[in-house]
Amino acid sequence: MAASERTNSIMSDISIHDLEAAINFWRARSPSSGDELKLCEEASALSKPYALLIVQRGSALQLEGLDPKARNAFETYVRLKDGLES
Repeated sequence: MAASERTNSIMSDISIHDLEAAINFWRARSPSSGDELKLCEEASALSKPYALLIVQRGSALQLEGLDPKARNAFETYVRLKDGLES
């Protein structure tokens, strides 16, 4: 499957493992900074739905349910990851 097909068919359900992988991708790409070890914008946006899944003992969430920043961070992660794997 081509990267563009994967982007168009980005799982409407995002597993907690995929969300964690996306957070770790962004953390590796842009490590925490400052004395407070602040997360980059993308990892921060994804950490909120990730925390909700943990608290609610969920295993997946809907892509459409993410706020715009989190959705953009996840979709960009998928595109970049697919580019690295091809």
